[in-house]
Amino acid sequence: MKRKLICWLPLLLLIGCSQPTYRTTSLTPDKRAELLLKELTLEEKVALMMDTSQPVERLGIKPYNWWNEALHGVARAGIATVFPITMGMASTFDDKLVEDVFTVVSDEARAKYHNAHREGRRGVRCEGLTFWTPNVNIFRDPRWGRDEENYGEDPFLTGKIAVEYIKGMQGDDPKYYKTIATAKHFAANNYEKGRHSTSSDMDARNLREYYLPAFEMAVKEGNVRSVMSAYNALNGIPCGANHELLIDILRTEWGFNGFVTSDCGAVDDVYQSNRHHFVNTAAEASAVSIVNGEDLNCGNTFQDYCKEAIEKGYMQEADLDTALVRVFEARFSVGEFDNASNVPWRSISDDVLDCEEHRQLAYKAAQ
Repeated sequence: MKRKLICWLPLLLLIGCSQPTYRTTSLTPDKRAELLLKELTLEEKVALMMDTSQPVERLGIKPYNWWNEALHGVARAGIATVFPITMGMASTFDDKLVEDVFTVVSDEARAKYHNAHREGRRGVRCEGLTFWTPNVNIFRDPRWGRDEENYGEDPFLTGKIAVEYIKGMQGDDPKYYKTIATAKHFAANNYEKGRHSTSSDMDARNLREYYLPAFEMAVKEGNVRSVMSAYNALNGIPCGANHELLIDILRTEWGFNGFVTSDCGAVDDVYQSNRHHFVNTAAEASAVSIVNGEDLNCGNTFQDYCKEAIEKGYMQEADLDTALVRVFEARFSVGEFDNASNVPWRSISDDVLDCEEHRQLAYKAAQ
């Protein structure tokens, strides 16, 4: 018996020392993302860099839709409770009420997400748990045309409301976020006409005292997990390729450690001749965006041209990896790859959708 145990000992030690994989739930989301990247080919990595993320079936990675909306209720995904528009929410001057409202919204978002995946539906909103709100741009002039999407002209109030929105959407579980909120559009995006080609030019004081405080509060107080860069340029440099904005201020100064997504089609703006024309080609635009802090592309420019950008030396595969770790950290942090029994939010059912209790809260907010 003793001899048999000695013979088995090396094998038992080998089993006990098996290497962790991205499925190891005891690891942090960023470590799991790093392990996952080691199993991906370059082609697979590139296919995961867009808002309608492609599956990698051999690794059990499902399709994922990053673009979902919940400005004042879950949008474009069927029946949901509708709350007052953002200007109405700001007019309550009630932080707790705003958090309560978006706790309800995120419950409904979870229910819709579970339904979409249980029914195997494709091409619908709420296929993902990332929501591209709140819009914390400052509403300076009614001629902008999107005043219903913002919280007013005051940076402090906008920031306070945004923080409560984020808390309600992301939840309070110590391990898993209920959903992921996105502070947008970073930064100085306050007009529609020409936004794909124009530059918001200003001095440091105007930028720091007026256009950035709400974003800073969203990061430092709200722990927002995602930021969307703006279409416009800032002082001549497109926001989605702006090192000062996306790295110096957002990450180094404020300590942001989530992911940055482009606005839809914005990477194209970086090179197209009738837009910013900051660089000459789509491959260069992909590289200059990723190297300067853009992690995900709403659109297909990264998907179509990142490989070319690496082959031509505009960027390194390591730059792609840095971005993709941030992107997959978000997916791990909402429990997408883990057993339902381990994720508390997975128990939310569709009974909550537009229920009487939620309607009463909407009525209270309107009052």
